[in-house]
Amino acid sequence: MPASFDPRPAVREAAARHRVHVVFGTLEPLEGETKAAYTLVCLAYPDGRPVAEYRRTHPRGPWIYLGGRRWDFRYVPGDVLPVFETEFGKVGLAMCSEVYVPEVARALALQGAELLFLPAGVDKKRLWATWRALIWARAIENLAVVVTTQNLFTPEERGLAMVAGPEEILLESTAAGMFVVDVSLERVRYLRATRDELGAWEHCATKQGLLSDQWLRPELYEGMYRTLRAEVTAQRE
Repeated sequence: MPASFDPRPAVREAAARHRVHVVFGTLEPLEGETKAAYTLVCLAYPDGRPVAEYRRTHPRGPWIYLGGRRWDFRYVPGDVLPVFETEFGKVGLAMCSEVYVPEVARALALQGAELLFLPAGVDKKRLWATWRALIWARAIENLAVVVTTQNLFTPEERGLAMVAGPEEILLESTAAGMFVVDVSLERVRYLRATRDELGAWEHCATKQGLLSDQWLRPELYEGMYRTLRAEVTAQRE
């Protein structure tokens, strides 16, 4: 730290040149603060518009990046969960172990995100089974398509590429390479727009309308979150 290379201009230019969307990660050093940075997931567009950025929000900092074997900076969490428009649909960005925080994906889905990208890093070791399960769980409970890939540092590490829909896993591979996967956002929109009815299991492999008032009862959760917020604030003081 500070990061010596900012990939955003180069990736923005490459995405425009090849007419593709690109999801990638980087750091954003905090000006005037030694070894402090946001960790970013970015989205470059095929039309060359400015790169969309998400600053990792969970957990609270500082965290494992300080004094780490592969990195050494003071992680600073962001405080916004944005959703981005694309020509195909709305996209939400999150990072790696944020998959363990269901509120992240739910907040993005409630804002209309249909595609959720959760790129990850390093071999998950004993986290493998739970991490893999949660990628699909986030797709099921939010009626979304969730995509993950993994950045590895050595050939001995085990990675995972996965594209999970709300009704099935569309791709799962531990092999290095590039994959092309067709996904149906129309199916996602249908599942979100319709209600669960008797016999729906004949044509749906998940429950419909999970983001609607058929299933959601925010009046039951609001009080718990107010209490939790007060407790967390008291702990920090």
